[in-house]
Amino acid sequence: MKNPSLYVRHNARTLLALVLLAGLLVAFLIIHPRGVSPSVLTAWSNQGVALALVAIGQTIVVLTSGIDISIGAIMALSNCVASELVQGDPTQVALGVVAVLLVGTVCGMANGLIIVYARIQPIVATLATGTIYTGVALLVRPTPGGDVSGALSDAMTGTLGDLIPTSLVALAVAVILVWEPLRRSLTGRTLFALGSAEQAAYMSGLSVDKAKVVAYAAAGLFAAMAGLFLGFQTASGDAAVGLPYTLNSVAAVVLGGTALSGGVASVIGTIAGAFMLRTIGSLMFFTGVPPLAQPLFEGLVLICAVALGSFRLLRIRNRLEIFK
Repeated sequence: MKNPSLYVRHNARTLLALVLLAGLLVAFLIIHPRGVSPSVLTAWSNQGVALALVAIGQTIVVLTSGIDISIGAIMALSNCVASELVQGDPTQVALGVVAVLLVGTVCGMANGLIIVYARIQPIVATLATGTIYTGVALLVRPTPGGDVSGALSDAMTGTLGDLIPTSLVALAVAVILVWEPLRRSLTGRTLFALGSAEQAAYMSGLSVDKAKVVAYAAAGLFAAMAGLFLGFQTASGDAAVGLPYTLNSVAAVVLGGTALSGGVASVIGTIAGAFMLRTIGSLMFFTGVPPLAQPLFEGLVLICAVALGSFRLLRIRNRLEIFK
């Protein structure tokens, strides 16, 4: 951009999130017993990528002034399906990966169709579908277990050239192949318009309903990627694994500078927010915070993050705008 000050003003929230993440990462590397090394950075990257993927999906939905309470359940269902299908010879593994991504996308699309055509508020619709997806996940994997291709797991959680974490490369590829084409399309521009002024977008002839369905389908796709990556990390499936990811995804979205009221979003900021949350957890571990007290501090961070995102809602005079 020709005007640096204008660039900084337009991306202030994202830049602030990146600065905070850099500060937390430096503090983490200083206190880590092994210091700066590829293995430490790889472990740090692997811990944050699953949440980052879920949070990107949540960002796309929040951009339309919606919310997806079922995104953690979709992630868990995808994780369970991966533990059943992503194994065997290379062809079977490839088909299993495609099946996992399709499951997440279909779940997200179902959310969008229910919200658009049944005229149900997103928080209510996704709360109900989340319960259904959790039930299906329990049918697929009643108890934690299963197996995921060891070769693919090692490749996705290792390093490239003994230096760059593969998980970070995979995260970048997912953003470039899915989010960037969507953001640059007419549907992507409609997503931004939806969050800013839905009625104006509709009056302008934009396909509002289609954009909403695409937003939830994309969220389901990213949740499936997160469930798949979690399968690479644990080499197993667990129907209960997605529960904490729903609230954490909202917190990461807010920390990254996305407005809960919609219309403003930054995927880069969301990724920074997700890694900030994971780094805070690691800092508490290495600074000797008692394990029983860690959920208390994590809860306080989450409440502060969500409260920050609610400031704009408090300034809205017409309360009906909150429920648009």
